[in-house]
Amino acid sequence: MEGGWRVLVVDDEPLARDNVRHLLARAPEVTSIRECEGGQEAVEAILRERPDLVFLDVQMPEVDGFEVLQEVGPERMPPVIFVTAFDRYAVRAFEANALDYLLKPFSDVRFNEALEKARKQRATGRDRVLLERLSALLETYRTPAPSGLEASSAEAPYLERIAVKTDGKVLLMPVAELDWCEAEGNYVVLHSGGRSPMLRETLNRVEQLLDPKCFVRVHRSTLVNVNRIRELEPDVDKGWVVVLRDGTRLRLSPGRKPAVEALLRQSF
Repeated sequence: MEGGWRVLVVDDEPLARDNVRHLLARAPEVTSIRECEGGQEAVEAILRERPDLVFLDVQMPEVDGFEVLQEVGPERMPPVIFVTAFDRYAVRAFEANALDYLLKPFSDVRFNEALEKARKQRATGRDRVLLERLSALLETYRTPAPSGLEASSAEAPYLERIAVKTDGKVLLMPVAELDWCEAEGNYVVLHSGGRSPMLRETLNRVEQLLDPKCFVRVHRSTLVNVNRIRELEPDVDKGWVVVLRDGTRLRLSPGRKPAVEALLRQSF
């Protein structure tokens, strides 16, 4: 990063980008800061401008951080510091295969630690090592999570908590407390007791991060905690509905009924 660092900040949340930009402004080696609010824009900027360092949000609608890696390719990807709100097994993959990661919300001290890793990586000329790490991380992402019911937690560790921004704070919501999740535009509504915070993420991505033995898709826009299901009830007009313990009634897509029943038999 000789001659000053050109840094690209990629995040769909303006406040998150502002925070990173503010912290980068304190680093004397950073001479240029470019921002992107979406993954596709980031791909184009990386290929066109070849920045020295990228702060890359993992969870973005349409094109997420991993898809940015796929489109650019690890051989053309500059050093990456991932930013994520998910406390899941992939965080360990970031530790092993990426330059560094920042788990939202992060402190100034943690940010500076990540920046120091970037300095050391460049000073030691470990570009080839970083390339191998990014390739390994991308390969991990391409490999689907185990879906067999017999897979152990050691083989398939899944998300245990979700960090959700609400009322100016960050709520760490235990996955075990989730009742059901529903897609709403570019967000997922997390229903848990009387709370319904919204997470800026796709339902498909959330489903990938949850244990398939505990959560089942009952509709294209609805994901349910199996332990919250009280019964399946016939409905004259819509076929079947899933009735939760709190009385919530959710539409069950006909094609998903066999999978839901099979999972319920495993749960009781």
